[in-house]
Amino acid sequence: MRHLLAGGGGFIGSHLTELLLKRGDDVVVIDNFATGRRSNIAQLAGHERFTLIEHDITTGMLPVTGTRFDTVLDLASPASPNDFATMPLEILAVGSTGTRNLLDLATEVGARFFLASTSEVYGDPLVHPQPETYWGNVSSIGPRSCYDEAKRFSEAITMAYHRVHGLDVRIARIFNTYGERMRPNDGRVVNTLIVQALRGEPITLHGDGSQTRSFCHVADEVVGLAAVLDGHLTGPVNVGNPAEFTIRRLAELIVELSGSRSDIVTVALPPEREGDPAQRQPDITLVNTTYGWAPTIDLVEGLTRMIHWFRTEEEVV
Repeated sequence: MRHLLAGGGGFIGSHLTELLLKRGDDVVVIDNFATGRRSNIAQLAGHERFTLIEHDITTGMLPVTGTRFDTVLDLASPASPNDFATMPLEILAVGSTGTRNLLDLATEVGARFFLASTSEVYGDPLVHPQPETYWGNVSSIGPRSCYDEAKRFSEAITMAYHRVHGLDVRIARIFNTYGERMRPNDGRVVNTLIVQALRGEPITLHGDGSQTRSFCHVADEVVGLAAVLDGHLTGPVNVGNPAEFTIRRLAELIVELSGSRSDIVTVALPPEREGDPAQRQPDITLVNTTYGWAPTIDLVEGLTRMIHWFRTEEEVV
């Protein structure tokens, strides 16, 4: 198969690109590197089935006119708390204009369209765990709304193209994913705490650390995304790890696994983190019963891999 993957220089996008190449497919990555990193795909330079196009999908025509694709994958969005504070307009643009440009291309060439959506569409959930049938509890004006609402719009316009144009679409909702190639300073909790531990800095918990998350290692995540891409379900389909941990427990594991002497301290929630969900856990019944997918890497193994990788990052140590 031949894929156009927008956002392939990003954290999850680069791992998905590798998975598709390893199974024998051709991948054309398009990325403007606003938050993606060239180092994430540097190892693919010269690969006979890999092509990189540097371009912003929110501007002008996509530079792939006349090219055949079997799928068009939309993984192109900044997706971290620091990005919400510094790039809200860019996030809204890529979730609206960018997604529409990719949908137009998929319609033109008759490709299947895959949208990487997010658990953030559930907001601060009142239903736990979160099934795909839950409509969410989302603020449209809070500091996180640029991302939450951009992805909700992406889902809406994807389904509109499906209904109006008969476009073959797939929607996956990604839950908290961690692992190698995360940006050390993007504000997400796993990499933030690992960096603090490796530097011997205090490990900071917002509030008392009782908030919960369900962490999926990226190697598991991309296998689940590929199952949705290849499968028959339009979606949305939750893809994540249902094992739920408090943030305090996460911090304790990171200290233990890294051998750090850092103290765990509590700090007030900063204004830009207003609206952080108190708990998050995916119901993965749909993807599990339909495709047989479930994560296989537990948190200890995944954190061990990530800590080892971060020790080699110049930005970290």
